[in-house]
Amino acid sequence: MAEFFNFLYSQLFVKLPYPTHSFSGQTIIVTGSNTGLGLEAARHFVRLDAAKVILAVRSLSKGETAKESIETSTKRKGVAEVWNLDLGSYESVKDFAKKAEGLERLDALVENAGVARVEWSVLEDNEATITTNVVSTFLLGLLLLPKLRETGQKFNVTPHLAVTCSEVHAWSPMKERKSENIFDALNDKETANMGDRYQISKLLQVFPCRELAARTKQSGKPNVIINYINPGLCHSELARDAGFGLTVMKFFLARSTEAGSRTIVNAVEGGEETHGQYLSSCQVSPPGPLVRGEEGPEIQKKVWNELSAKLEKIQPGIMGNV
Repeated sequence: MAEFFNFLYSQLFVKLPYPTHSFSGQTIIVTGSNTGLGLEAARHFVRLDAAKVILAVRSLSKGETAKESIETSTKRKGVAEVWNLDLGSYESVKDFAKKAEGLERLDALVENAGVARVEWSVLEDNEATITTNVVSTFLLGLLLLPKLRETGQKFNVTPHLAVTCSEVHAWSPMKERKSENIFDALNDKETANMGDRYQISKLLQVFPCRELAARTKQSGKPNVIINYINPGLCHSELARDAGFGLTVMKFFLARSTEAGSRTIVNAVEGGEETHGQYLSSCQVSPPGPLVRGEEGPEIQKKVWNELSAKLEKIQPGIMGNV
């Protein structure tokens, strides 16, 4: 209940800072950037002097439309580029990462793309929400972690890996945590609670972000700031898959898409104090009760171990990137 009242207060009364930090010379990838929060975040990065902003999108035609919109509003041409990325396909993720490895530099990877499904469907080896929001998100992040580190060393900067999460991660009871294997339990169509699926997918982003941040800190390798973001409830196309209830809530409570995108830019501005942290309304904030509670560390290790095994199967050797 406390989380819900915090949500209402944040939506109705918190004013988010307008981004002014310069990203001069930087190369930034934003996934899911043909519309919504990703588009507006990319627009900010271009406006704030980034050298290259890659719009990582499933639809190239929609990506080109987004690029034109950014160029028109910022009066900066030749900065935004449109690259194909389909998080529903592991091969697409691997192809995208291979292409990104050829960049001169990569200062920030913003993993913003996601889905909120209420109907059961399967992509690759999981229900579609889990494939898109969790497995492919971390597949891409770990594939590009070496490139981020390389940039940090070469240009004497601290790169960022930012994941767009959500406050709803605190609303999931995550009953599957008691299962022998959480991901296997989520793959059972007969027992699936699709009403909780988006929430649990966001919780399954929080745990690996925290574990990855801790492990990279201990690795002795060049640091990459890893944080995860709550943009709040915003007007975006996420509701296209989410059903009537979310649509109604958005009508009354949602922030503008541009306002929500400020949280993403803020995360990429963040310093060492944001590493491994949950950023809500542009502030370091405590994550949900299950994450910070007594069970939290045990669940975190379990999720990390299961996800690591899945990622190793998709791309052998990937966990060595940590």
